[in-house]
Amino acid sequence: MKMGIALACALAIPAAASAQEISNPSTVAPPIGRYSHLAVVPSGPDMLYLAGQVGNAPDGSIPADAEAQYERALRNVVAILASQGATPRNLVKLTVYLVKPIAYERSAAIRAAVLGDAVPPSTLVYVVRLARPELLVEVDAIAVKPER
Repeated sequence: MKMGIALACALAIPAAASAQEISNPSTVAPPIGRYSHLAVVPSGPDMLYLAGQVGNAPDGSIPADAEAQYERALRNVVAILASQGATPRNLVKLTVYLVKPIAYERSAAIRAAVLGDAVPPSTLVYVVRLARPELLVEVDAIAVKPER
């Protein structure tokens, strides 16, 4: 994988699972990873805009390696979604910022373990650094709040 290439992933999610419709138009190449090309949000549902989540645990500790930080950051996203009654299937957009590359196979396995079958449109960006030198990963997300 080359630096700066944006990754996004396939597998459609049934529309009934959440307020948004996830799809991959046949007019473009299929996704090259665990993401989808498009999320359509109908008018009406509340949107959830999550701040960038880094790999810090609830106790404030930060793992030393990028893979563990990526998993923790994704778990933080899931925890924030849960606070609003949402799940990873409510994600509309996910952006991952990496200071150090993570092997694609490993990152896909981590993502699948934490997000399950959710495959929101996603972007992967390599950056020089994040807010603090020990931070190697940051994940921000947009989701739809489930209807009550």
